[in-house]
Amino acid sequence: MANTILMIDDDQDFIEAVKALLEANGYTVATANNGQQGVKKAKEINPDLISLDVMMADDSEGFNVAKALHANETTRHTPVIIVSGIKKVGEFAYDYQTGEVLVPAKAFLEKPINPELFLKTVQNYIRKS
Repeated sequence: MANTILMIDDDQDFIEAVKALLEANGYTVATANNGQQGVKKAKEINPDLISLDVMMADDSEGFNVAKALHANETTRHTPVIIVSGIKKVGEFAYDYQTGEVLVPAKAFLEKPINPELFLKTVQNYIRKS
């Protein structure tokens, strides 16, 4: 059975392009166009990995979604890869003073994505079914 990846992104062109790439490499892809839909779908389908945009309805929606996914028992251990046009997001992923993980994600990739790097990252972090 193919691994399932949930893409949460409001850019339909990006979704279609990456979905084609993932499906060509044997993955099953589910999509959601905003954070609320994404959290709901993640709980329903329990994907093996989530690709998550940051800027959707607002500039930090993806960060809130990542936190909600991490707080939920069903999706807590699902790897999340942040894929965004925001640069330097890694500086905000961890609070060095408190040790708190601010954005529970395995990796941060910048748009536009490098297809080979994206696939390698997915392969590195996908939860095996």
